[in-house]
Amino acid sequence: MKNENNTGFSDRRMTAARAKASLLEAYQAARTAAEPTRAARETERAAVAEARDARRAKRDQEKRDEQARLDEEANARAAAASAAETAEADAREAADKDRIARILNDDAAHKAKRDQRYANRKNRQG
Repeated sequence: MKNENNTGFSDRRMTAARAKASLLEAYQAARTAAEPTRAARETERAAVAEARDARRAKRDQEKRDEQARLDEEANARAAAASAAETAEADAREAADKDRIARILNDDAAHKAKRDQRYANRKNRQG
């Protein structure tokens, strides 16, 4: 339907201003009505954020503890490997020294037998 009132520009401006003021009043009334629950919601949000931060801190601490444990295990494995290498090197060195000692003893025994044969030959000849 066509608006029968002959409204001019200023009437339309006034109607728009009243509508805007009405919306503003409704918003402010809703905001005032929600004020008691807003504080509770903000408190709840703060509690949730604090709990989230606490969980994050706990998770980070657990990660640091796990990494420290892994590092400690790696150091222990490295120390064990180093000790095993040292023991193996010592065993090889002892085996080499034993082999050299046996060779020297065998050489000395061989030389003693040769000298004995030489002495026996010299005694027979003259």
